[in-house]
Order: sequence, then structure tokens, then C-alpha cells
Amino acid sequence: MDLKFFKKSVPTLAIMAIFSVLMIYAIYSILTPEKRLPVFNPADVNPKLVDESLTHVRRDHKIADFELINQNGDTITYKDYEGKIFVADFFFTRCLTICPVMTNNIGKLQKVFLNDDDVKFLSHSVTPVIDSVSVLKEYAIKKGVIDSKWNITTGPKKHIYQLSRKSYFAVLDEGDGGLQDFVHTENFVLVDKKRQIRGFYDGTDNEEIERLIEDIKLLQAEKD
Repeated sequence: MDLKFFKKSVPTLAIMAIFSVLMIYAIYSILTPEKRLPVFNPADVNPKLVDESLTHVRRDHKIADFELINQNGDTITYKDYEGKIFVADFFFTRCLTICPVMTNNIGKLQKVFLNDDDVKFLSHSVTPVIDSVSVLKEYAIKKGVIDSKWNITTGPKKHIYQLSRKSYFAVLDEGDGGLQDFVHTENFVLVDKKRQIRGFYDGTDNEEIERLIEDIKLLQAEKD
């Protein structure tokens, strides 16, 4: 082979090789769609979990605005979670069954995402009269809550119970948030930066916690 011809061919061959790699990658990308978590609207959820007034809603469901008080006596609203991925749950400090396990598992999640400003946690007391700020503060210290990552909140019972049933769909039983109403659920709810529900998880199950960790990472990798 002529040496001059070979030297001239090398750049052309290199360009063709690079082009071929890019084409293969493009085809692979087209044929392998990005894995995305579903967006849950009321019509997508077990009807027993959804308030009757919302069962027909098939799109654009978002977590409602809220105003709660955290373990430090600070007012917490959705603005504190704006632009964040967060996990919400419902608990009470005197619970001796599922709540300690759930709280410990959020503690594990807090550790995994400790240095990740995208991810936060929000716990709602279902016995807000008993779980005063001082009680929540003691509980938070005991459980290793980091204030910048995790708000453990109290507030008006009707407001919290309405959030559980009309925003998060975390509770099977019906109720009006009155004196005799009581919420007890193991559900963790994953909420994205657009206030949309992206997943439900059993907060007492270690495998579900691992799935939640992976799903949070998937959300972080999502393109708008």
C-alpha cells in the first residue's frame, strides 16, 4: 500500500470510526428509553385510599399547601420543601408498634442522603395534641434527627388528617379528623420537586426501603 495514501486514509478512518460509535450510541439510546417512575394521581391509587371527592381525578394532582410546626417550634410550609424531593410519613411518639421501625428507617434514609441537598423528610404526628413541640424535640434528639434534613411536625389535627387522605393517600380508613378519628399507617410517600406523588413504600420493610433509595436516585436522574 502506498505510504502517502495510508497517511491520508488514517484521519478518514478515525472519523468514520467515531461516527459509527456515535450512531450506535444514538440508536441504543432511542431503543432504550429512560427509566422513569410513574406519577400517581387519585385515579391510579387504590380507591380505598382516596377521598371520594377525588377518585375521578386523573391528572395534575399535587401535594396541597400545608402549615405545620416542627420540633423547634418553627412554622413549616411547602416553601421549605420547594424544589426538593421528599419522603412523607405519619406517626406518633407514643406508638410502640410500627412507628419506631418507620422512624429508624427514615433515620437510615437521612444517613444515605445526608450530604444531598435535594432530599428531605417530613413526618406528621397523628396525635398532635399529645405530640407538643417539647415532646417532638425530645423525640427528635433521641432519634438523631438533623433539623436541616428532617422536620417532625405537629399542627391542627383536621389539617394533618386531610393531608393524609386528600394529598398523600396514605390511609385506608375513612374519617373526618375529629376527636375519635385515628390514622395509623406504615406508608412512606415519595414526592418529587413538582409536588407529585411518585411512589408508595412500606416503611417497616427493609427491602422496600432499599427500593425507595433506588427510586430517589432515579428521580434525581430524571430530565424535566
